[in-house]
Amino acid sequence: MKKLGQLIVAIGIALALHGNALAGFVEGATAYNNRNYAVAYKEILPLARAGSADAQHLLGLMYYMGRGVQQDYKQALAWHRKAAVQGKADAQYVVGAMYYTGNAVIQDHQQAVSWFRKAAEQGHAQAQQVLGLMYRYHIGGVPQDNVLAYMLWNLAAASGNANAAEQRASVIKQMTEEQIEEGQALSAAWKPGKPLPRSSRTGGG
Repeated sequence: MKKLGQLIVAIGIALALHGNALAGFVEGATAYNNRNYAVAYKEILPLARAGSADAQHLLGLMYYMGRGVQQDYKQALAWHRKAAVQGKADAQYVVGAMYYTGNAVIQDHQQAVSWFRKAAEQGHAQAQQVLGLMYRYHIGGVPQDNVLAYMLWNLAAASGNANAAEQRASVIKQMTEEQIEEGQALSAAWKPGKPLPRSSRTGGG
């Protein structure tokens, strides 16, 4: 069986700033982006402790990358998990990645799938791309299903994910016309916030 060499789960550090961000978060995020990590930590820590998911995610990234604090994957996981359970898609993706790689936690591909799915259902392109790989190669307890892989890569590619576009081009060579039509129909019908299908009509392998 082909090795799963493509499944490299990168930790994204893009920060989505929301209009309703708590006071201090924009200052902290700006300091982080300007590499003034000491100021970022001072601004972000109290917000994270107060329950801001955006601040928890950023603090988790600081611990993950060792920026402004000593690198600590357990702290990174703890803060990302706090943000993830509040529905922060970027944090859900990171928690999934850490379960997938076994970073600071016992490796658990089923947990990884669960967290990737939560992020993917919010429209997170990287999570959609990785979840597509799980379906393509039957990882983490999901069935082997080229149609669902195609659907997820279609969605991720539409958001500009180049890896998903490449993987879609590869799997399409092994799909029937009926499977491609189903994959296109599933991706056209899906909207962020809706549950993703867990099986397809024609794609089981």
